[in-house]
Amino acid sequence: MTVSFVCRTESALPPERLFDLARSVDAHVDSQRGAGERAIAGVMSGLIDEGQEVPWRARHFGVPLTMTSRITALEFPASFTDDQVRGPFKSFRHVHEFQATETGSIMTDRVEFTAPFGILGRLAERLILRGYLQRLIAHRGRFLAGPWTA
Repeated sequence: MTVSFVCRTESALPPERLFDLARSVDAHVDSQRGAGERAIAGVMSGLIDEGQEVPWRARHFGVPLTMTSRITALEFPASFTDDQVRGPFKSFRHVHEFQATETGSIMTDRVEFTAPFGILGRLAERLILRGYLQRLIAHRGRFLAGPWTA
């Protein structure tokens, strides 16, 4: 069973700048310092582009995890999608959408995931993972939204 959620973040940045920050390996690492997240191969710095992969290592719930994500679609500066190609989830997709506003932009994160382990995974999805990932994505969105210089 797939779980999904949406996070929206307003920013004073133009969509082009927010788009590039969202696909910046360096900005991602900075936003996830609490989990010690870091790129361990592939694109290890700068901007990730369509077809490229990044294996990430992090510690969540006290457990060291490795997850490789690939940019499977990219339409600058409107949207890009990253999918887990190896990692702890049965499936994980993150769609990033950007829309210009009068005062900057709105970034919309659409996340869909499925945990492994059958019924135990479904229980973990509902009780723990959905809320945890939603908070993580919201924190990342706030980090990317500012206080950068447009």
